[in-house]
Amino acid sequence: MTQYALTMLLAGIGIPLLAGLNAALGKYIGSPATAAVILFLVALSISLVVMVATGTEGFNRLLTAPKHLFLAGAFVAFYVLTITYIAPHFGVGNAVFFVLLGQLISAAAIDHFGLFGAQVSPLGLARASGVALMAAGVWLTQLA
Repeated sequence: MTQYALTMLLAGIGIPLLAGLNAALGKYIGSPATAAVILFLVALSISLVVMVATGTEGFNRLLTAPKHLFLAGAFVAFYVLTITYIAPHFGVGNAVFFVLLGQLISAAAIDHFGLFGAQVSPLGLARASGVALMAAGVWLTQLA
């Protein structure tokens, strides 16, 4: 469990870095959409290397996968395009604050209803309070 937590901590650290770097690239080249395309090309290249190194068995099941599961790509594109465009105008911290707030709300709903095969974790008073406390903590980081 510790390795999962540390890996996700690193992924979380990477989100503002991704936002800041890609926003700066989009501003530098004058095109948030082009910066997003470059980000996806780099991500695709790395993902292809990892897929080849770890095995391509999953390709055999792609045609039978539920089509709604492919919407994840649309959400990634939406995130990258919006953060690349908005962060230079709104600030990386402000943009990531609202992303984190959205993640807290969405994650609580996914776990509460067990969506997409997630482990069910009901949103009771204790969990809702925890989410509210996390949201307040994220908000406090933006006051300075």
